[in-house]
Amino acid sequence: MKSINVNGCSVCQPGSENYCTYTTRLRGKKVKMYQYDYKTDSGELFTCCAPTLEKCREKRDAWLKSKHLA
Repeated sequence: MKSINVNGCSVCQPGSENYCTYTTRLRGKKVKMYQYDYKTDSGELFTCCAPTLEKCREKRDAWLKSKHLA
């Protein structure tokens, strides 16, 4: 798995997104998940995990809207 962190810290550059996939087990089934980071131009970091990249971006957009950044 390609990491989007170095020593536990995000390497996401301001104004960009990074993501990688990993496999885990949910209720006994193997599931592909996305680990997602987004850093605003001002340096605030949003991070989440979701089953699709689109769902990660939806969560990011909701976060930006809640912070009045979108």
